Amino acid sequence: MITAWARGLTRHRIGRLLAAVTGIALAVALIAALGSFLTASKATMTQRAVRSVSVDWQVEVQPGADPNAAGSLVRSAPGTRTALPVGLARTTGFTATVGGSTQTTGPGVALGLPADYRSHFPDELRTLSGSGTGILLAQQTASNLHAAPGDTIGIRLPGAGLRQVQVDGVVDLPQADSLFQKVGAPAQSQPTAPPDNVVLLPAARFASLTRGATDVTTQIHVARDAKLPADPAAAFTSVTGAAHNLEARSAGTVLVGNNLGAALDSARQDALYAQILFLFLGVPGAVLAAALTVAVASAGGERRRREQGLLRLRGLRPRQIIALAGLEAALVGVVGGLAGLGLAALTGRLAFGATSFGANAGTWALWYAVAFVLGVTVAAGAVLVPALRDLRTVTVADTRREQRVSRSPWWLRYGLDFALLIGSWLVFRASSGNQYALVLAPEGVPSVSVSYWAFLSPALLWLGAALLLWRLTLLALAHGRPALARLARPLTKTLATTTAAVLSRRRRPLARSVVLLALAVSFAISTAVFNSTYRQQSEVDARLTNGADVTVTQPPGAQVPPSAAGKLKVSGVRHVEPLQHRYAYVGADLQDLYGVRPANVAKATSLQDAYFSGGTAGQLMRRLAQRPDNLLVSAETVHDFQLSPGDTVNLRIQDARTRALRTVPFHYAGIVKEFPTAPKDSFFVANAAYVAKATGSNAVGAFLLDTGGAHQQQIAAHLRKQLRTGATVTDLTQTRGIVGTSLTSVDLAGLTRIELGFAVLLAAGAGGLVLALGLAERRRTFAIATVLGARSGQLRGMVLTEALLLATGGLTGGALIGWALSEMLVKVLTGVFDPPPASLSVPGGYLALTAGATVAAVLAAALNGIRSAGRPAVEELRDL
Repeated sequence: MITAWARGLTRHRIGRLLAAVTGIALAVALIAALGSFLTASKATMTQRAVRSVSVDWQVEVQPGADPNAAGSLVRSAPGTRTALPVGLARTTGFTATVGGSTQTTGPGVALGLPADYRSHFPDELRTLSGSGTGILLAQQTASNLHAAPGDTIGIRLPGAGLRQVQVDGVVDLPQADSLFQKVGAPAQSQPTAPPDNVVLLPAARFASLTRGATDVTTQIHVARDAKLPADPAAAFTSVTGAAHNLEARSAGTVLVGNNLGAALDSARQDALYAQILFLFLGVPGAVLAAALTVAVASAGGERRRREQGLLRLRGLRPRQIIALAGLEAALVGVVGGLAGLGLAALTGRLAFGATSFGANAGTWALWYAVAFVLGVTVAAGAVLVPALRDLRTVTVADTRREQRVSRSPWWLRYGLDFALLIGSWLVFRASSGNQYALVLAPEGVPSVSVSYWAFLSPALLWLGAALLLWRLTLLALAHGRPALARLARPLTKTLATTTAAVLSRRRRPLARSVVLLALAVSFAISTAVFNSTYRQQSEVDARLTNGADVTVTQPPGAQVPPSAAGKLKVSGVRHVEPLQHRYAYVGADLQDLYGVRPANVAKATSLQDAYFSGGTAGQLMRRLAQRPDNLLVSAETVHDFQLSPGDTVNLRIQDARTRALRTVPFHYAGIVKEFPTAPKDSFFVANAAYVAKATGSNAVGAFLLDTGGAHQQQIAAHLRKQLRTGATVTDLTQTRGIVGTSLTSVDLAGLTRIELGFAVLLAAGAGGLVLALGLAERRRTFAIATVLGARSGQLRGMVLTEALLLATGGLTGGALIGWALSEMLVKVLTGVFDPPPASLSVPGGYLALTAGATVAAVLAAALNGIRSAGRPAVEELRDL
């Protein structure tokens, strides 16, 4: 009997089975793909963090301890691959006489490097000119001293006097921030910038030059080869524990500067945000796929009840009927699950070049197994549970009693909808307020956590909006027959009233289809808008950091006039804008001061209104131009000093003529939150002409070059060759790679690539599959209408009217819900964005593709229904 039943299902109900299998396959594929990709991405984050560090540990030998004994201890530590001693001496200054002119610098650092240092730590130094060995000057120091390979410089060492050395080469120090860290100090106590004056000496020469000098220490630079866990949080815990273990075994003779731990600390936060995005953006897709399967199964509910009635009449017991329903559920679950795993593997192969998405075999198999089990569970819930429920309704009277629903007051019927929406708004207000952090990762603490209650806000919005749309659709179909008749008349002619009555009577299945389509469309919209907004803000962050397409930064103290811009206007450069960079004291607080030409600064860099408060970007630049002593102040400074518009702000700025600090009065005219090349906390923006007049110098700190967004790398390379060590040249492409986190470059791009593809499939399935199955279940109705005299054109109009209502209601509801969800997601996940967006970025092309695929699927289902309705009525009634 079971075999015959299975054959009958595959022969006569193949369309319904394939539709249910499709829903299961989408759910399984999405979970398997996203889970595998998330795990692989976490492992990639760990690998990127490890690769980004040149020196894993900087172990500083404490005063009075034996450097040799400390070195032996470090080399014996588990996981140590290389441990080299590096001498570090503080200097009081450098001098050089070049071309008859003597240059003197302030305090600096001298490093003593072993001969094989560069072979073990190749990323710490980059040769710019001259030899890569011997006495090496840092680029900034060479610029300050006007020194080049072959020149002689003097190093002043406290306790040892002036020592002369000949320069062999000039190098760049890409890892200078970590190289000159204050070992053992918390992040907030670290130097704001590495020293400007650095000389690197061979270890033997360092030892001879610093003999008798004070303030000399030894660091042991360590490269590790310990096997780290794939998850960044677990890797951070492992590395931090190993560093603490070394410090404990040293009995206070060493402190560990854990550069690798710092890199993993950032990566573990990115990993948590990737996990959050997986939950925020991925889980709704899996839920939708499961809901699609349930909707497909429920579309054949009436047919299933008729079949169960026939089986009971033929003497089958409930247990046997349950076994047959279980067979159908198993068939749908197993086939759909296997198809979903195949789809996931194909997605990985086509999009990422690996069926496992880069995850290891064990993790990949685990996620595939979990997804398969979930698919089978959804199939059981969609097919088997309704069959069990229908078995309890054994008579027509029972069915009628179940269908009779007492009419409750409107406030009770709509109360849950509004309660969910109000709850969503309240949670949203709380989760997007000041000082709120979704990811909690205290500095240096191994454990990180997520405030998961913020997930409640979009979840409540999703549920509340779906219920409200359900109620409104039912209300419109139940009480809007005249409007429905007018809508149907152009398509159905004299059957308009009948069509309206049919739609009203079938309002529950139609409302279910509208809600499912709306949720699928909202999922596609919210995912696409979030992804597009993130990419937009990543570009904004890179442009803010670099300042323009190409930026030429002058050495500190260099007296470069604005007229030097002419030398930088090489082929491909449309505009060169000088930007002053000074330092100013407000009270006892030292802050960056940027002098701009208000009328021209926007020609080379983007100034968004979101960067300012108290006026638009254009308005505030006009204020600086109209009143030169106006000043734009950061929000933090306004709050700290309790400033009000128009207040006088006295800044102390170094006078170029006397080298002393001079008090210059300004008037507070507005708030600047962000500005190109400026730091993220406190700074000022002023009129460059006023600053130059007040300080006696129009020296420029940087030049912002507009290349029209093209050939940035080529122009930057040309200028580096032209300027040599005289200035630092950075381009937007280079900066984009530096400021981009592992979340930017790995997870979000891949995550959304998967989700956007599935979102289109879900929207098309929600619109087409459910309608097609609903129309297939009503072939008997169309046959009876034909017998009663309905023409084919009128039947076609009935089908198209229903399809039109479904597409219009689903797309409109989905657009509204998607817009609200997008606003909420971007606000709740504001920690992902830097800086926060002023407005959402709407990907019109993708949304048009989604709408087009949905309309095409609905139209295809309608045309198929029209074709079925055109069969001879006698043949249709005989088959049914």
